[in-house]
Amino acid sequence: MKFLRGNAACPGCPIPKELDTLIDVLGDNTSIVVPASCSTVVMGDTTGMPSTVTVVHSAFAASAAIASGISAALKARNEEDNTVVWAGDGSTSDIGFAAVSGAAERNEDIIYVCYDNEAYMNTGIQRSSLTPYGAWTTTTPEGKREFKKSLPFIVAAHKVPYVATASISYLFDYRAKFNKAKSMKGFRYVHMLSPCPPGWEFDSSLTMQIGKLAVETGIWPLFEIENGVFKLSSLSAVYVDKEKRKPIDEYLKLQERFKELTNDEINKIQHYIDDMWGYIKRLTETKGTMF
Repeated sequence: MKFLRGNAACPGCPIPKELDTLIDVLGDNTSIVVPASCSTVVMGDTTGMPSTVTVVHSAFAASAAIASGISAALKARNEEDNTVVWAGDGSTSDIGFAAVSGAAERNEDIIYVCYDNEAYMNTGIQRSSLTPYGAWTTTTPEGKREFKKSLPFIVAAHKVPYVATASISYLFDYRAKFNKAKSMKGFRYVHMLSPCPPGWEFDSSLTMQIGKLAVETGIWPLFEIENGVFKLSSLSAVYVDKEKRKPIDEYLKLQERFKELTNDEINKIQHYIDDMWGYIKRLTETKGTMF
């Protein structure tokens, strides 16, 4: 066990298992930079930190810059280390995006992980640019009107060595992608769906089921972009066929944050997913080369 129990995570929160697996794969020679987020609370302070590796807490916008500095300093001392940013969607897609983009453009030798729980959960469930269309938050009480930013593709456009999507609901795929990221150098980005029971308003026993439904309905495709080449993960490859995907309402109906959606709005989300998979299908048919 690499991430110790007795942390401050909410019941059903996937973050402890996500971190435990991350540290297990990357090993003890790992430094993790954590910006302001739920994980800041889960990690605790220096007297009660459940992590077995070095953790640096940072301001919202600074994590990618701090990780870049740590990586450079360790290289100057000829020390081997996996330098990781572990950040939520707000820090990654909004407040810290300039630093993320800068680190990606410079191809800094870090692994950047966005655990995407689709809102600013730690500060009161405010919307982020990764909050999905139609979701209730405290700042979108009638449901968000915009669709999610396509952040994995935006990061991939920086022509970094590795981008992947993942889900803790598929642990072997999650581990395999971090093993691959570990074997590479340069800027590596993993974007992970991280279902949040209190923020998404579902029973804490349903975390893994909801993570699986996100993949099975196609709203969360699992893929890799390695040196500009797109490849669907085997778990998602079957869902290129629209008939194999489950209807999106099977995913939405388990989450109270979507309870006010109209049938027209649900259909709009379904069309969005179908269009996204049309783009994915074209990528796979052209051998996946993006750049």
